[in-house]
Amino acid sequence: MDHPYRQHTSHLGKVTKHTEFTMILFLLATTLLSNHSSHGNQTAETSAPQGSHVLPSALITSLLLIIFILLTVYLFRFRCQRKDLVTSVDKKIPNGFLEDQEQTVVLLPRSPSPSKRYFPISLDCLEEEYRLRSADDGKLFREEFNSLPCGFGRGLFEEASREENREKNRYPNILPYDHSRVLLSHIDGNVCSDYINASYIDGYREKNKFIAAQGPKPDTVADFWRMVWEQRCATIVMLTNLRERKEEKCYQYWPEQGCWQYGFVRVAVEDFTVLVDYTIRKFCVQYQAPDGYRAPRLITQLHFTSWPDFGVPLSPIGMLKFLKKVKSVNPTHAGPIIVHCSAGVGRTGTFIVIDAMMDMMQAEQRVDVFGFVSRIRDQRCQLVQTDMQYSFIYQAVLEHYLYGDTELDIASLEGHLHRLHSTHTHMDRVGLEEEFRKLTNVRIMKENMRTGNLPANMRKNRVLQIIPYDFNRVILSVKRGQEFTDYINASFIDGYRQRDYFIATQGPLTHTVQDFWRMVWEWKCHSIVMLTELKEREQEKCVRYWPAEGAVTFGEYVLELKRDTLCETFSLRDLLLTYTPEKQTRVVRHFHFHGWPEIGIPSEGKGMIDIIAAVQRQQQQSGNHPIVVHCSAGAGRTGTFIALSNILERVKAEGLLDVFQTVKSLRMQRPHMVQTVEQYDFCYKVVQDFVDIYSDYANFK
Repeated sequence: MDHPYRQHTSHLGKVTKHTEFTMILFLLATTLLSNHSSHGNQTAETSAPQGSHVLPSALITSLLLIIFILLTVYLFRFRCQRKDLVTSVDKKIPNGFLEDQEQTVVLLPRSPSPSKRYFPISLDCLEEEYRLRSADDGKLFREEFNSLPCGFGRGLFEEASREENREKNRYPNILPYDHSRVLLSHIDGNVCSDYINASYIDGYREKNKFIAAQGPKPDTVADFWRMVWEQRCATIVMLTNLRERKEEKCYQYWPEQGCWQYGFVRVAVEDFTVLVDYTIRKFCVQYQAPDGYRAPRLITQLHFTSWPDFGVPLSPIGMLKFLKKVKSVNPTHAGPIIVHCSAGVGRTGTFIVIDAMMDMMQAEQRVDVFGFVSRIRDQRCQLVQTDMQYSFIYQAVLEHYLYGDTELDIASLEGHLHRLHSTHTHMDRVGLEEEFRKLTNVRIMKENMRTGNLPANMRKNRVLQIIPYDFNRVILSVKRGQEFTDYINASFIDGYRQRDYFIATQGPLTHTVQDFWRMVWEWKCHSIVMLTELKEREQEKCVRYWPAEGAVTFGEYVLELKRDTLCETFSLRDLLLTYTPEKQTRVVRHFHFHGWPEIGIPSEGKGMIDIIAAVQRQQQQSGNHPIVVHCSAGAGRTGTFIALSNILERVKAEGLLDVFQTVKSLRMQRPHMVQTVEQYDFCYKVVQDFVDIYSDYANFK
């Protein structure tokens, strides 16, 4: 979201001046009346000659009349100005922006503190500085953000304000400066055909590394593609979804499939890849000149889809992966990278600043967020629009500093594993233990577990330390007249390509079996993965929630066993699930993995590879609804299975893996996912086994 705060008016200062002037006139009139009244009383009490005060009385009356006329005229003009203020936008200094062109919502100006200056921060001090600024709900971040120069007054908006160009602006008061705007070639002598709402923005040390643009409108799509061609751009970064909160934020400026002509530019879809945080689209683009089409060019669009409409992403992990991908696909000698959201200032500015700070960290071992934002606001106003976006930049920079780039290609896996198992650190630990220890920095957000900690829900939790977060817990329908029946100890977990692809849950308790099947039914799940035995070390770890034979009833749900097959390392059961009130049925496949002890790991990785492959085949046949995964508490073995599913899918698709960030991301979605260093090491071991077994399947080198 590029405009989370709508405020009243930036002309509050003018209103105050009007009020002050009116008060002065009023006080002057009151003083004259008071003096006149006092003087009249004195006359009555003394024996001065009658008629000696006629002249002063006439003067006072005349002055009062003049003041009254001036006041009336002034108030009339002020009312007219206020009316104009509601129906027009300042063309010279846009200080906010509107959601729709018909609206005029003028933002209050910030109150910068010109005397406050924030200096670069060395990387050694970055963690402490971030902690200090985050205290008191980010109070110091807000102060620092509000001290930024807004950028207004640094240039003119003459071209953007022309009558012919007004309709080309998505928001009438987010306009490019004349001195930094992108100029298109003129068409048919039309003097205004060179205009597009886009600005050149510098990178860390690279002049005009980016073009910050608004999201295209239906009538500016042809201009957008003309800019892509004329600026020799090879990469487009899109940071908004087409619609957010039922409002259009950006027009779809590319064809869904096939080929489409936009003005003089023909765009054909070559390929697309959908991942959990972003989508990659490749286009073949040709320009139609008078003498025919020019040689085609390959344009890559990277569309980040995980930026919530309000606020910022929960974690910067996805954004950092996305940024790395942008850097890797953009050719060395290409033109500027086009970056756009809806208005081209909030999310757009945030992305550009993170990129610059990554480069600065590498070159200088320090960061200067305040200085860089101040500088690029001279090129386009309001870049980085909220204090939340501003603090997110610091969060991303700190994430990169603390954990670095932990991504590997398959070719370097063996060497990395050798280093992890042989390198000793200052605490005499092998590198693997040090890497796993860093995962303990992922804070368990107990304040986000309110629902699971309600007294009515506590008995539904198998382990009190493992409770789902409120922001991604699985919500059931509320039973009529029964409070708290929407709760189950289960969390939605992202997959490699799909959000909420897994449901991580505990092994059902005797009194939660009906809720378990209600969850399976309501969320249309077709696959259940069980990673525990019913009893382990003579303790119940999960109640039997399926029939050993025949059928069994749990409240409104009937389970009938249709098939029970023992594979090499897991049992495969087909269960017919019937919801009796509606007499509807569904087949659910139950994958029960054997050989994973409560303490320890499986003896080899092939069985895990086999069950993951079997589950994926089932998902393709049943429609990719959420996969229910559980062990006993729904964290250790459950987290390891989900981590491996995501890691192996990426290995097959990209030849890349990042065990550390995969596990870190899971721990931010559910506490204690992948509980032990042994389970963490097992993730690496299974990937190595996969490469050894299927090295002929794909060219990982």
